[in-house]
Amino acid sequence: MMGTSTPHRDVATRRAEENEEQVTGSFSKKTPPKKTPLSHRWNHYTFRPVLAERTRRVFLDMLRTWRRLPAQVAHSDIRSMSRFPMLEVFVRQFLRMLAPIARNGLARRYVNVEENLRYLRGRIVFGPHLRENASNRTRFYTSHDELSVNRPANRLIRTALNGLAPRISNNTNRQLLRETLAAFEDVPLSVDTSADWRAHHIDRSMNHYRPVMQWVGLFLFNRGLATFSGMNRNVSLLFPMEQVFEDFLVDSFRRYQQRYTVVSHGPRSALASIGNDSVFSTMPDIALRAGETVRLILDAKWKRVDDTTDDLKHGIQQADVYQLYAYAKRYRCGTVALVYPRNESFRRPLRYRFFDGVRLLAIPFDVTEPQSSVTRAIAQLETEFQSGSREEEIA
Repeated sequence: MMGTSTPHRDVATRRAEENEEQVTGSFSKKTPPKKTPLSHRWNHYTFRPVLAERTRRVFLDMLRTWRRLPAQVAHSDIRSMSRFPMLEVFVRQFLRMLAPIARNGLARRYVNVEENLRYLRGRIVFGPHLRENASNRTRFYTSHDELSVNRPANRLIRTALNGLAPRISNNTNRQLLRETLAAFEDVPLSVDTSADWRAHHIDRSMNHYRPVMQWVGLFLFNRGLATFSGMNRNVSLLFPMEQVFEDFLVDSFRRYQQRYTVVSHGPRSALASIGNDSVFSTMPDIALRAGETVRLILDAKWKRVDDTTDDLKHGIQQADVYQLYAYAKRYRCGTVALVYPRNESFRRPLRYRFFDGVRLLAIPFDVTEPQSSVTRAIAQLETEFQSGSREEEIA
């Protein structure tokens, strides 16, 4: 296609509790998944607690712009990462958010309990009652509702706390963790964290759980900051660098150039329709607009490109190229670009040209010098845009 270049109870609450009741059981340890090695695909980039000072500083600059970093993390906490292992900083924040829950009591829900009691409580379950108590009239086999802390949200928190325990070394964090675990001692571990995550429900009586569950999602499911899986016991922090890099680019282009309006994840449009309904929506990572016209489209890719190889693709994924071409046609944009992190094997832009004249650039972006990188990228993009415009005039 181209050349080389996730007591009273109202009905909603009862339904939510019924959904939660479908997920029960005791904790069973699963074999941790094998980590994908760092290679051409940098979907997650591994950072260890001891980082080179330059790498740490650059990474923290990028992290400040990440849209999924919990709002409760202050910039002062981010700055403190330059002195302490990052995991310890995030654990401290997590434990701070948990403190009011541990102090004021865990959220409970009604669960149905069947017991053979010496007194009548709730209603008699006649089948088991006749079978168990035919010769013993001092007991009643009953069914009743009982408030319990055994609910998915609490199980997930307890599992996250247990996973953190062997990973932290800061004395203050270890003490806070022990105190918090004491408040969750009656909560069983999760047998299936994915099922519990799908089933957990934050109702109006437990809105204070909402920010805590955001942290739990980050810790347990690689949705950001930490993972407990791996081939060794060393602490490693996994970040979705595709998102971090994209947000860093958006912030950099807004900060260091004023010629274009920067639109993140838009403008939304559709590639096709069926009947009167639009389908196959499009949403570019970054669009640079001049007035109401989309002049340039950028797509952020945290992947390794190597322009020293004989392969003319140089590590560029074909699916990414198809996506950019679709954007170019939908938004009538003559120049589009894939933006990759600059590395020792990728220092100059790669220029491709589609069969119909649309131009594609692969641009190296130096995250250590965002201002000069933005200036160079704008100059390269405008040069390609002007070349394409001249060719159209000649044609």
